[in-house]
Amino acid sequence: MMSLNKVIVYSATWCAFCHAAKDYFDKQGVAYEDRDVEKTPSFGQEAVDKSGQRGIPVIDIDGKIIVGFDRVKIDAALKS
Repeated sequence: MMSLNKVIVYSATWCAFCHAAKDYFDKQGVAYEDRDVEKTPSFGQEAVDKSGQRGIPVIDIDGKIIVGFDRVKIDAALKS
């Protein structure tokens, strides 16, 4: 399934759920932009501004914000 969604994943190298989310997108054939919050602290602030929380991953799918690796919410956001 090829995706036309704009997907941004705010993540860090040590975050297991971040890796799970990115692996999931890879398997689904969904292109995403990976924004490492450790390498670029401003991405961390962006993620907090979007989600209102400090947890990662923060996944932005066409402006829909999902905190954590929630496959049901991800699939719903990709379909809409």
